[in-house]
Amino acid sequence: EVQLVESGGGLVQTGGSLRLSCTASGITSADYAIGWFRQAPGKEREQISCVSNSGRHSYYANSVKGRFTVSSDNAKNTVYLQMNSLKPEDTAVYYCANVGDYPMDGPYDGPYDYWGQGTQVTVSS
Repeated sequence: EVQLVESGGGLVQTGGSLRLSCTASGITSADYAIGWFRQAPGKEREQISCVSNSGRHSYYANSVKGRFTVSSDNAKNTVYLQMNSLKPEDTAVYYCANVGDYPMDGPYDGPYDYWGQGTQVTVSS
């Protein structure tokens, strides 16, 4: 079974940066996609990015475009989300999710098969 573990969350001031990691284990698919999501208190879950495991294809929600960058280290089965110019409205629990046997070549908004436990990101004003 696929397991995903997020790390790298924390408390940062407005304008600061954080890098989240999503490390996967148990993946057997040659091609798969990882999506990044976030959910703030009282709000619906929002997909903010997705990336193919090759790293060749990546997509972003308008809310983070230009500030967040997703990358993939296939050898480490790890996907990174570099978050720059953070704003208080970026405060949320961030999750990564996996879909297998999917050679992503365009934006993918689900469904995803496996989810991580989430990591808290708090941006203070």
